[in-house]
Amino acid sequence: MTAHFFIEMERLHRHILSMCSAAEELICDALDGLRKNRSELAMELSGRDRVVDEWDIRIEEECLKILALYHPVANDLRRVAVVMKIALELERVADLAVSIAERSSAMSQFVTFPMPSRLDEMAREALSMLHDSIDAFVEQNSRGARDICKRDDHVDQLNDELIQEVVDVMKQRPELIEPAMHLFSVIRHVERVADHATNIAEDVVYLVEGAIIRHPRLPRNAGGLLASRDS
Repeated sequence: MTAHFFIEMERLHRHILSMCSAAEELICDALDGLRKNRSELAMELSGRDRVVDEWDIRIEEECLKILALYHPVANDLRRVAVVMKIALELERVADLAVSIAERSSAMSQFVTFPMPSRLDEMAREALSMLHDSIDAFVEQNSRGARDICKRDDHVDQLNDELIQEVVDVMKQRPELIEPAMHLFSVIRHVERVADHATNIAEDVVYLVEGAIIRHPRLPRNAGGLLASRDS
């Protein structure tokens, strides 16, 4: 492959880092808005989400240009495909941030609602997974990526515990059902951030090892052409 191809790929990697940083900031600010009852935050984050959308479109266009110009195969083709997939995951993370901010705005009028203490722990772990998954991509660290996939179990456990806590509040205090339902959605959105981080980590394993681990119960030869043409 030509030197121009690798220059283009390095540029794409920088774009992914910028896009991830923007998505992380959106999630952090959305959760901060939940804690501080910032009712105006949803509109602000919606505007910033458009920047992430622009990154997504730019990265896709550059990937398609690379495919048309250089006709990459094997590992080089996987790199382009994985960049496109990661950009899509990050775009969805940014969308989740806007959804969290919208729910936070709806909850801002219920200042006495008892916020679950472990929501911050869940959010920190989900964001850490997202950050670490991008690091694994940059470093092409498939072992680290596999570790990230395992960490999703902890977030799922926290999700179940928090949902049960919200359900208990609704049972004990029916007047708080409305904010509880909004918080229910926030918890689900945070859990989805961890899911997107896991998807990115799985893509890193695919990039480095040529193995598709999304569906471990499928036969190993079900990975398709890109996984089998590692030359």
